[in-house]
Amino acid sequence: MQSFQVRKKFLGFFKGKGHKIMPSSSLLPKDLTVLFTSAGMQQFIPYLTGEKNPLLAFGTRHLASCQKCFRTDDIEKVGDETHHTFFEMLGNWSIGQEPKTGYFKEGAIKYALEFFIDELGLKRDRIWVTIFKGENNIPQDKESFQLWQENGILKDKIREFGMKENFWGPVGEKRGPCGPSSEIYYDRGEKFGCKRNDCGPNCPNCNRFFELWNLVFMEYQKNEDGTFEKLPQKNIDTGIGFERLVAVLQGKESAYETDLFLPIINSLEESSHEKYQAEKNIFRIIADHLRGSVFLISEGILPSNLDRGYILRRLLRLCISYAKLLKFVENWYVEPIKETIEIYSNVYPEIKSEEEKIITVIQREEEKYSKTIKKGFEVFDYKILRRQPDKKGVGSAWDQRMLYGDDAFFIYQTYGFPPDFMRTICKEKGIKFDEEGFRRAKEKHKEISRAGVEKKFKGGMIDESKETIKLHTATHLLLQALREILGNHVYQMGSNITPERLRFDFSHSQKLTPNQIKKVEDLINKKIRERLPVSFKEMNLEEAKREGAIGVFEEKYGNNVKVYQISDFSKEICGGPHVKNTGELGQFKITKEESLGTGKRRIRAVLI
Repeated sequence: MQSFQVRKKFLGFFKGKGHKIMPSSSLLPKDLTVLFTSAGMQQFIPYLTGEKNPLLAFGTRHLASCQKCFRTDDIEKVGDETHHTFFEMLGNWSIGQEPKTGYFKEGAIKYALEFFIDELGLKRDRIWVTIFKGENNIPQDKESFQLWQENGILKDKIREFGMKENFWGPVGEKRGPCGPSSEIYYDRGEKFGCKRNDCGPNCPNCNRFFELWNLVFMEYQKNEDGTFEKLPQKNIDTGIGFERLVAVLQGKESAYETDLFLPIINSLEESSHEKYQAEKNIFRIIADHLRGSVFLISEGILPSNLDRGYILRRLLRLCISYAKLLKFVENWYVEPIKETIEIYSNVYPEIKSEEEKIITVIQREEEKYSKTIKKGFEVFDYKILRRQPDKKGVGSAWDQRMLYGDDAFFIYQTYGFPPDFMRTICKEKGIKFDEEGFRRAKEKHKEISRAGVEKKFKGGMIDESKETIKLHTATHLLLQALREILGNHVYQMGSNITPERLRFDFSHSQKLTPNQIKKVEDLINKKIRERLPVSFKEMNLEEAKREGAIGVFEEKYGNNVKVYQISDFSKEICGGPHVKNTGELGQFKITKEESLGTGKRRIRAVLI
């Protein structure tokens, strides 16, 4: 069964069950405490918590969608059979259980089995399930245990697990709606298994049992202190890993051998002298990361050293590094990008319109990174060789071949070699990668950065004169105005402020038009004329994120921060100082707007 047919069957099935089919939301969530949309339920959180009424918004409590998602937690695991950065999630929801208008555990379990067995043809005797065994004062899910048996799942194919495996949420992990879950696994057969007699779902030694569908019985709210309380309503929140399901239906080892990836991998093979089967892990990583990059760039994200831009740069540089290692041909990425767009353009047509931009962004990142990667390879080899003993045994302290952590961190910082890439090279050369040493070096670097900030970081201000403070406050208005005029992909990337002018660097890929510059100026001057109050609160970093405060250079912040707010217009983490009222600023005027390279612009401005 082709992947597009699986999507169509799922949405058609739930439409037939009275569900409203919802479009996928953006990968860039409105919730600023998380970088990306990582689950289908995120756009429905206000309704799942009872804050908003789904009947008023959607006309029904029953919803279904195919949601594009992006997760960063398991980037280092990409290349195995189950992990991806970008992926799709099929989901169905029943928001609020009321007579005749909502369903809960019984309905969710019946729908799941009916879709898998009757619609897709999966075998009932190969289905296993897991339930919540009870933990943290939340009771065992006895009802689900009984319901699965009533629906034909044998008792010995139902396993119990705790919070780690069978309690889902919340998104962001600190607070939000959550609940016990019941997961459906599919037995792929002994050839994927191990020799353990108790092999089953969540087996640590094999991938015989593929987790396909997670049914979350959402009836709790997790508080910031880690306690749980009942939500005012019960919800069903489910999610199918689309790539995994397609792999099972097409009888493949993983999604990389399905129609979701195979055209991309075939085009990669044509660009290299290697074959997929010979370098399976590397080809999978490149295919996954390139696919993820296509979707991130299509949503306006550009490579940078901050937040989402940093994730994109990390993906691209790992792809570029592996392409250099395998001696890919020039412009190797063009055809795989086109194949990716061809696979998804009927489902997400917005990526087709961004094809030229996507290719250009990746081309520029490769050009930029290629200038340093050659020298990086030379230093990498030198750092290994200089640690080795000579033929007489001198230097025996380094008898064990290893890339030491401080050397690895130096290469990472100076030449941009991703740690994952260095691990791969070490494996191929038969040497060890000093994981603990690398971690210590990275933590030491963070401590030095924080100490330096505490001592001298003043938001780019050369002094604390009255005029400099005014211009510093104006940068807050400027950032928010740019985000409102150009989009939320805009983040501050640096600033320098003197008593005469401000210089402000930000993420954006195109030259601002005269009309856009005027709109930015007009919006800022409007907020100045409104004489908005400027205030601040001290809080911990996680609380600041939850409140939607925008941060810059996050690794430099300590646990406690100041959040400066300009009425309801701007909210930023900042050290200060600032004026007390925007009316003190005068008139804002942009004097110059220019490029600083790929995805980075600079504005110079004054107050008159």
